[in-house]
Amino acid sequence: MSAGRSGDAAQPWTLTHSSHLPSLSPVDDFNGARLVVETPKDPIYSSNGANVTLPCHYHFEPDTEAKRKIRIKWSKLRDDYTKEQDVLVAIGKTYIAFGDFLGRAHLRQTSRREASLVVSDVRLQDGGKYRCEVIDGLEDESDVVDLQLRGIVFPYQPRRGQYRLNFHEAEQVCQEQGAILATFNQLFQAWSEGLDWCNAGWLADGTVQYPIRLPRKPCGGLHLAPGIRSYGPRHRHLHRFDAFCFSSGLRGEVFYLDHPAGMTLEEAKQSCQDAGAEIARVGQLYSAWKFLGLDRCDAGWLADGSVRYPIAKPRANCGPAEPGVRSFGFPSKGRFGVFCYKER
Repeated sequence: MSAGRSGDAAQPWTLTHSSHLPSLSPVDDFNGARLVVETPKDPIYSSNGANVTLPCHYHFEPDTEAKRKIRIKWSKLRDDYTKEQDVLVAIGKTYIAFGDFLGRAHLRQTSRREASLVVSDVRLQDGGKYRCEVIDGLEDESDVVDLQLRGIVFPYQPRRGQYRLNFHEAEQVCQEQGAILATFNQLFQAWSEGLDWCNAGWLADGTVQYPIRLPRKPCGGLHLAPGIRSYGPRHRHLHRFDAFCFSSGLRGEVFYLDHPAGMTLEEAKQSCQDAGAEIARVGQLYSAWKFLGLDRCDAGWLADGSVRYPIAKPRANCGPAEPGVRSFGFPSKGRFGVFCYKER
């Protein structure tokens, strides 16, 4: 593992978000009833390809049986709450979804005064905070639901080597590997689970950071406590680093194919096609290792031209003493097996 840049004054830090937006001050309507919106205080967890319900209910204090023309709006918020993306708007039983949520989002109203959002075929980009807003005439109340995807963060550098990616290229390489750029919260969670990496990488917010469990001289210095080292925001076009990618659960399976004489990369791709599959991407291999316990002490080609193998149960002659995905880099020559991916 190569060292981070010691010349930068990197400091570990932790970002903490409130789980809810401050609600607007309650306003009494003409009947003297106050609107209250309630969502779960704890995060809702899901994974790639699953269906998820974000609960939201509302009521009036004091309660009233009077029929009201309620308008419901769901929005996805940026981490800093400065912008939001429209997800769904509903009046009564009529609703419309927007953008990436078109055809995937609908309202669940199975109980009285329920305004829950159902999202099907969850995507990696769906993770984040959602605001449930209920509008009753002049009164407007809202609360926030935190949707977190179960996943894995992995560092990535391309064939060209260390610190070759600007922000936009980092976004692209993560997508090519079946992943997206990780958020700070996802990187922090990975660090808390043991990720230690001394190369700085882009995150989704345009900052550059890296996680250190064991402080050492080339990784910010011995005097710093374990944590996330941060270079802060960097120029998205000019500055170049590695990337931290985030991948979630799989909709299919990753399996290994071999040949007595091994295979070139092109032969490996063809072998996967002959098996009704495709050559696996890096994010798929990491997800299979993390969530399905894939354990194979044989090196195999992946779609980006790298050669890796996943170890869930460390043992002699299979690399370091801790579990992980081992890498041989991007060999220009050599014959290996291959990891394939097939949708269920």
